[in-house]
Amino acid sequence: MTDAVIVDAVRTPIGKGKPNGSLAGMHPVDLHAHALRSLVERTGLDPARIDDVISGAVGQIGEQSMNTARWAALAAGLPESVPAVTVDRQCGSSQQAIHFAAQGVIAGAYDVVIASGVESMSRVPMGSQVAGRDPFGPQVAARYPEGLVPQGISAELIAAKWGFSRARLDEFSAESHQRAAKTWADGGFAGEVAPLKAPGPDGTLREVTTDETVRPGTTPEILAGLKPAFRADVWEQRFPGLGWHVTAGNSSPINDGAAALLITSAETAAALGLRPRARIHSFAVAGDDPLFMLTGIIPATRKVLARAGLAVADIDAFEVNEAFASVVLAWQQEIGADPAKVNVNGGAIALGHPLGGSGARLATTLLSVLEQTGGRYGLQTMCEAGGLANATIIERLD
Repeated sequence: MTDAVIVDAVRTPIGKGKPNGSLAGMHPVDLHAHALRSLVERTGLDPARIDDVISGAVGQIGEQSMNTARWAALAAGLPESVPAVTVDRQCGSSQQAIHFAAQGVIAGAYDVVIASGVESMSRVPMGSQVAGRDPFGPQVAARYPEGLVPQGISAELIAAKWGFSRARLDEFSAESHQRAAKTWADGGFAGEVAPLKAPGPDGTLREVTTDETVRPGTTPEILAGLKPAFRADVWEQRFPGLGWHVTAGNSSPINDGAAALLITSAETAAALGLRPRARIHSFAVAGDDPLFMLTGIIPATRKVLARAGLAVADIDAFEVNEAFASVVLAWQQEIGADPAKVNVNGGAIALGHPLGGSGARLATTLLSVLEQTGGRYGLQTMCEAGGLANATIIERLD
């Protein structure tokens, strides 16, 4: 069977997804284009060889609409002959793009493909695409007559079911910031981040080199002072047993960012003189209870490990998206992963979670961690709205 390999991966710095964020002045197409252009420049690939660009984006409206991947490819200077498509598996959109790219290579439909993703939450606010309408319909409402809930309530339900205290959530979150800050200080992100120039509030260009939401001084004591983010009378009446432990501090922030990976067959990489960094070993997608919504990473991890013929102990590094601290802690408890191997360089609570770009960002960081630690196998998994999750195992190549 043909192997799908990752030749290289790169990401932008991640900005606050607010009007005053470091990347807020940059159109999402241009932000995405920077990741694509940087990837091609780093590899020295003739861009005419690219068979497709498969990209994730969640807020596919306004400046991220009209198949935003196509416009990013053109903005990046790729030939007009290179096609592009935008996919949506919610937060896992660009991880799904990686899966689609790998599947295309393995099937022989692609020789060279880019998997990428973008989200500019400062310019396309989360939920904009719903536009005040019901996205579920009457038959879904009939199946779940008590109604579905926002992700923050799902995070509270998970905290309650697995018995996580507010202190535990805050401790986990503070460590995410400490790990990310140390990695930046030690130069651990230098190989994966492509700095850029973005327009500031006055229109002048300014250099953006680091992730904006990492707070080195964060401690559990500071986080303990934050108020619950999702507490409301309607939810207290429906779920009287919730502890209301989820805050802005133990949740991922809203962000702007993009990332991209070059995926080929092993044979094509050799023919083009490219040195692959990793092989895409196995991948899986799973569905789970849409009320708890964010627990799909547990069955997805079990599914991909079974498919790979590997055990948890065989995995040297894990990247588990930190949508909320309770999600990663529940996964950790169920899967039995060593916490020292999980989100080694910090996670989304610190680095940020630019929705459609996060799957590709996790893959980019996972490659870095494996190379920094000398590990062989890495596993990433991402919770997604609707009770979905992607899981991917990569194998570092010498």
